[in-house]
Amino acid sequence: MESLSPNLMVGNVNKTVMFYEEHLGFKLTMSVPDEGEFDWAMVTNGNAVVMFQTQESLASELPRFANIPVGGTFTLYFRVKNVEGYYQRISAGVEIIKPLEQTFYGAMEFTIADCNGYILTFAGAD
Repeated sequence: MESLSPNLMVGNVNKTVMFYEEHLGFKLTMSVPDEGEFDWAMVTNGNAVVMFQTQESLASELPRFANIPVGGTFTLYFRVKNVEGYYQRISAGVEIIKPLEQTFYGAMEFTIADCNGYILTFAGAD
């Protein structure tokens, strides 16, 4: 394998892109269409890549998605430099699920929910 780029089913791609840009420091790198209401978009932050696609768009390609609720049953685990600083920078604007703490396996990490209910954990990469 070369890489993994999750494609998350979301209710509104534009709203999701805005959340990831404004709160988490991601940048929009590609979208379909290029302007207006997106059906699909890709955001990046360093080497992290996440894609978002509307339920309608996904279901048109993969009908199994037609009746699945939006939101996660898994966590995305991001490694970030200066996790304490990142926590301080974003914590006021997001839903904290688990505050910054040292885990039993020695990592400093915290967990949030994004605007679609997906669970994101951020751990120190220092």
